[in-house]
Amino acid sequence: MKNLLFFGDSLTAGHGLPAAASFPALIQRRLDEQQLPFKAYNYGMSGETSAGGRQRLASVLARHPVDVFVLALGANDGIRGIPVRETTQNLQFIIDAVRRQHPEAQLVLAGLEFPFDLGPLGGHRLAHYATEFKALFRTLADKNSLPFVPFLLQGVLGRRELNLADGVHPNAAGQKILAENVWQILGPLLVGTRQGALLPE
Repeated sequence: MKNLLFFGDSLTAGHGLPAAASFPALIQRRLDEQQLPFKAYNYGMSGETSAGGRQRLASVLARHPVDVFVLALGANDGIRGIPVRETTQNLQFIIDAVRRQHPEAQLVLAGLEFPFDLGPLGGHRLAHYATEFKALFRTLADKNSLPFVPFLLQGVLGRRELNLADGVHPNAAGQKILAENVWQILGPLLVGTRQGALLPE
């Protein structure tokens, strides 16, 4: 069995839901159905920022060999207005650390967009921040030649029927869409293992 690690925040953890409803658990179910030799580990932590993930990473990497690592951090950075440069540096640190310890591992990066309506908050500064925040993920993916999920919350953000009462965290139906968004990129990489090694980056 190969190890598939999902490293993220409450969106990955499945905040407010049973563990089996989180998108990593749903992807595990799909892997089992297709008889793909992967064990998915959900290392989502609610409230985690990219800086928190940077601090937590070593303890996670010490637990398992890593074959595939899905990085889905940054939403809480956006909510807190953390400078884009800091988020970028933290995510690059995580990418570098995974590659250093597990050079054969395949990394996948999930993109995010600023999650709130900027209107009430006002000002061009926030609009500029939102644009920079969205762009940082694709820039990182391109720089590091990573398979890229363009927007983890595609089809879920802003849809009341797909989120919990807080309007921020996906409900069980929303998590199914997150699983599909990730699988569109991740699935072809994992299916390649039927022929042997992971597809090259």
